[in-house]
Amino acid sequence: MATWLVVGLGNPGPAYAGHRHNIGAMAAAELARRGRGVRKSQRLLKADTADIKVGEAGAGAVGGDLDRVVLARTRTYMNESGVPVRALLGHLKLRPDHLIVIHDELDLDFDRLKVKYGGGDNGHNGLKSIRAMARTGEYYRVRAGIGRPAGPIDVSDWVLSNFNRSEVSSLPGLVGRAADATESLIRQGLDATQQRYNS
Repeated sequence: MATWLVVGLGNPGPAYAGHRHNIGAMAAAELARRGRGVRKSQRLLKADTADIKVGEAGAGAVGGDLDRVVLARTRTYMNESGVPVRALLGHLKLRPDHLIVIHDELDLDFDRLKVKYGGGDNGHNGLKSIRAMARTGEYYRVRAGIGRPAGPIDVSDWVLSNFNRSEVSSLPGLVGRAADATESLIRQGLDATQQRYNS
């Protein structure tokens, strides 16, 4: 049974919960719901975690052929995401090739999804912090598109804003597909997941 760490990026606290920057945390919460994971506060690791099992039928599967998945929501702000990620990898004795980070992506239109392994940080402060603290960018990413702002809106204001009315109706579908793609990465691998979910 392999163990995976899945981190849904976001900022802590209810004031940030519905922001574009928190779509990764939303997807991790969806996986916890599916797998009936119970949230545990890991103060020393600066994260909240939930353990679930993922099998061929997805999160919450039962049987012998299952992967253990530790879902994590960081208790730090986005630009310090690497601190709990490094701590969790060390605590679980995992290499970064068993890390999946779910995050918002400005360079994908809203409602698009892409999965990849490694690559640059594309200006994303959470990914920059993970690279700095884990000393590598070689891990899996599930990138949920939030699009770039139209007009003279600062990017930092955009990611720290709520989804608009038209986006809200499609948001559960995007969050669900991000969770689906994460399950697929764990069970089916990168190539099959990219063929199915990269849009």
